[in-house]
Amino acid sequence: MKKKKVVIVTNTYKNESILLGKQIKAFLEQKQIDSDIFEFSNSSTGCSFSEYDFAITLGGDGTVLFAARGCLDYGVPIFPVNLGKFGFISGIQKEEWENSLSLFLAGKLPVTERTMLSVSVCSKGKTTATSTALNDVIISADASARLVSLEIEYNHIPFGRYEADGVIIATPTGSTAYSAAAGGPIVDPELECFIVNPICPFSLSNRPVVLPATGPLLIKVLPSRETPVSLSADGQVSFALETDDLITITKAGKKVLLVNCTSDIFYGALKSKLHWSGGPHA
Repeated sequence: MKKKKVVIVTNTYKNESILLGKQIKAFLEQKQIDSDIFEFSNSSTGCSFSEYDFAITLGGDGTVLFAARGCLDYGVPIFPVNLGKFGFISGIQKEEWENSLSLFLAGKLPVTERTMLSVSVCSKGKTTATSTALNDVIISADASARLVSLEIEYNHIPFGRYEADGVIIATPTGSTAYSAAAGGPIVDPELECFIVNPICPFSLSNRPVVLPATGPLLIKVLPSRETPVSLSADGQVSFALETDDLITITKAGKKVLLVNCTSDIFYGALKSKLHWSGGPHA
């Protein structure tokens, strides 16, 4: 039987994460499981997840988003311990990590699949940038309160011109993030769909739309008043855009694997973190 190897992703902004990473490493050593610690910060460029059997993230949802992009292509499951404020993706609470990790190592915790986005930017006929995203892809003006003009097409169906501060393309997982703050719908993470949500649109007709993730989204950057435009994947990977650039967004070919991130964890976070009641109280 192959000996397991684990990467522990700690968040350098959280002292608690660094201390817990050392505790988990010692716990794994007792079980004769090799582990490496990778320190994540917003400036981290990446980690070679391909050599690991699974990843443990110690932080908020942002730490999971980072690991998801690295683990996706290799089918590496993520064991997400929540040390953040919300924890919609990080479904394992810090006080439960030891019991939950023991259950996972024994094959007794569920592993769920989550849809991710694949995004590419084409400028002057050449692909200039690519990325994946678990939460969302955001195209917006670099300056606040500045309109951008975007032409959006889904599955070869023109949606028309969007005049807005930007547009959010979210997954169901990302429906509780920036998209929710911008007035978008909450979508069950087990569904496969896109949420197209304009940010402060200039027209009342531009409302959030939920689309099946079966076709491509094509977004063209139209001329605006010298406002720099950029694209952000999960708020962690950014690219500058130019007029006439074409952005293609599709469902990623693979799904990311998350440990113990079931629907009951998702709805429990809605109730405890966002105070969602589901209806009037008696």
